Amino acid sequence: QVQLVESGGGLVQPGGSLRLSCVAPGSIFGIYTMRWYRQAPGKERELVATISSDRSTNYADSVKGRFTISRDNGKKTVYLQMNSLKPEDTAVYYCKMGNSFWGQGTQVAVSS
Repeated sequence: QVQLVESGGGLVQPGGSLRLSCVAPGSIFGIYTMRWYRQAPGKERELVATISSDRSTNYADSVKGRFTISRDNGKKTVYLQMNSLKPEDTAVYYCKMGNSFWGQGTQVAVSS
């Protein structure tokens, strides 16, 4: 069983930045597509960003130009750099490895 551990969430003012990390120790990390999802209160979980094994990326329209997904295969870590944060970015953020493995989530709150 692969365990993913997210970190980096917190409370930030609108316009601020955060960087989320997701570590997957003990996994064959480099072969997997990695994704970040988020789930706001009362809403369905939505896909935010994807990075494949060849490092190609895709983003939800709502975060394009503000968020950047990246990966460090040597550290078995995927990152989500979030800039120009808005109150509507408030959610629990989850990473997902491949099609099966989820992290426990990290809370992001954007508020003045």
